[in-house]
Parts: sequence; C-alpha cells; structure tokens
Amino acid sequence: MGVGADRVAEPCALPDDTGFAELPAAGPHGVTPMSPEVLERVLRGPSGLGTSGLRLAPRIETQAGGTAVPGLYHHPVAEPDPVRVAEVSRRIKDWAVHEVELYPPEWEDQFDGFALGRYMVACHPDAPTVDHLMLATRLMAAENALDDCYCEDHGGSPVGLGGRLLLAHTALDPLHTTREHTAPWAQSLFSDAPRRAYRSAMEYFVEAASASQADRYRHDMARLHLGYLAEAAWAQTEYMPEVWEYLAMRQFNNFRPCPTITDTVGGYELPADLHARPAMQRVIALASNATTIVNDLYSYTKELDAPGRHLNLPVVIAESESCGPREAYLKAVEVHNELMHDFEAEASALAVACPAPQVVRFLHGVAAWVDGNHHWHQTNSYRYTLPDFW
Repeated sequence: MGVGADRVAEPCALPDDTGFAELPAAGPHGVTPMSPEVLERVLRGPSGLGTSGLRLAPRIETQAGGTAVPGLYHHPVAEPDPVRVAEVSRRIKDWAVHEVELYPPEWEDQFDGFALGRYMVACHPDAPTVDHLMLATRLMAAENALDDCYCEDHGGSPVGLGGRLLLAHTALDPLHTTREHTAPWAQSLFSDAPRRAYRSAMEYFVEAASASQADRYRHDMARLHLGYLAEAAWAQTEYMPEVWEYLAMRQFNNFRPCPTITDTVGGYELPADLHARPAMQRVIALASNATTIVNDLYSYTKELDAPGRHLNLPVVIAESESCGPREAYLKAVEVHNELMHDFEAEASALAVACPAPQVVRFLHGVAAWVDGNHHWHQTNSYRYTLPDFW
C-alpha cells in the first residue's frame, strides 16, 4: 500500500467480526463504567476474526530510562523500534537541513536532543511504513520551529505575534487572491524557517491525506494558533489567569493537531461525519488536554530556569490558590489524572456506542499517541528533569 489513506466511509454499525459484540451498552449519561479487562480491549485492540490490524503493540510494565512523575496516571509502553527510530531520525534531519533549512548549525544539538524519531515512532505504533511516520514527523518539526522562533526562546515575542502567525498559517491554508498579489505571497513562504517548514510539511501531508483529513488538520492548527495568541496577550498585559482560564487556553494551545492525524499516519481514514461527532470531539479534546498537562509537568523545571515568567499549570495553581510550589505541582498531577480517566471512560463508551472499525482503530491511535507522548517526555533527559518534590 502507498502512503495514501484508504477511502472508506461506512455507517456507524457493528460488523459481525469486530469482537465487540458482547460489550455492554452505554449508560444514560453516555459513559459506562468499564471493567479493567473491557477498558484494555477497547483502547488496546479487539479480538476475533479480522481484527489483527486493529491491535497495537502491548503495554509493558517496564521501560528504558527516565523517571515518571510520581503519582502520574500513565501506561508504560515498549521502547520504540530502534530501526524505525534511526531511519526517521535520519530522514527528518536530512529534510530539516537540506529541504527547508530549518535551523542554523549552532542549533543542531537542540534538534538532535529533541529526538523526533523516538517521539513519533513511539506515538504511532500502527504506522505501516516510515513514509507514513514522516508525515507526522515533518509536521511536528515545523510546529516546534514556529513555536521556538515566533513564541519562545529563539527570537519569539508576544509583540506582533498575530501577524506572524497569520502569514505562517497561509502556508497550511493557502491564500486565494488576485494574480498580482499571489506571487509576493508565494515568495513569502520561503522567507523564514517556520514558513518554509510549514509549506513543505503540508505539501507532503496533502499528497497522502484526503481533502477532509487535510482540512481537519488546518482547523486544528488554527486552534493551536489561537491558543498561542491568548497566551501572548496575557504576557503583554501581565495577566495571571485563573486555573479554569488557563485550562481553556491550553485546550487550544495543546498537542491536538498531532493525535488528530493518527488515521492519516496509520494509512486509513476516519470519515468526517464520525470525526465530527460530539462524543469523538470530546475524546480528542480530553486526550489532547491530558497530554499537554504532561508537558507542563515535565517541563516545569526547564521553564523555571528560563528567562521571564512562563505560564504552566503548577505556576497558575500556586498563584490562584496561594499555595506553595510542591502543593501546586501535586494538584496539577491530579488535574492530569482526572483528564486521563475521563478520556479513557469516554473513549470506551464511544467504542461501545459506535464500534465501526475506523472508530475503534482511531481511538486506539489516540490512546497510543497519549502513551507515546508520555514515554517521550519521561525518557527525554536532554530536555527534562523533575523538580525535587519527593
């Protein structure tokens, strides 16, 4: 099979051979309490004739390197395939250096330390080929280049961010204008590293994705950019948000564009009508919010050591609730754990209510992304160290 996704759009119905026929119906509020065995089957893969393609690599009880945040609810996963990691790492660096000139030589150690190959192989265990993995890896590299160069520690600033983000977004969502003004816009896409990376990564993605999948990604990137703008506005006005306000911002400024493309990377398509269902949107949002709090927790000491004030959940909790750093951090762990439990319960209920193969596989993919994201944060000692709270 090539990189392109299978174009299938079946109704939400239960085929006879999915292995889910005996699962209980959802309760009156849409969330059915699941036994550990049923939860594991829904999120990790069904059994029965014709379901082998829906099963992901098993969780394991040990993993190489790194210390998990104590008390953090997570699922250890197998170390990603080293052969795939090496090949994705080689290809993404070649793309970054030779195709888009993503970073100057003095940033090479930071690019290598990000460990994009390990990250994406861990997050997409069902990707059929390295070409599929590269779709996600290029987009991840581009997103992080924009964050660093526009928002963070490589020249970023909240001043004028809206204009920069808008112009970069047109590398994902093309400008449709008069012939006179098309040429300067097209030239502008090569003017800085984020736009070069966005343009190239999106070209590869559009070649593999359906029109619906590409538009879904554009929509989620617009969400991300809106979150960047909210955080920048607070920085400019020195506003300290309430905890609920911060979590609202983080629902936009989060990892959502990454797990939402899990079907494209997996070589299939979750039909647009199933992706748009409110229950599916809630599952994706909960997963994305939980993974973003993981980032807040693991990057906490890194951000404290950086210049200026960086908003993250423990910092906001400490300020809003007038508590010490340790108590605030532990409260942030509790927020993450509640989000994770809600994600798993809602995903299980959705798989029971709508056990179409594409829905079930997509839910597996999102769960795998959540687990792989944690694995990368836990084991990336180049970037992260835990606070001394235990």
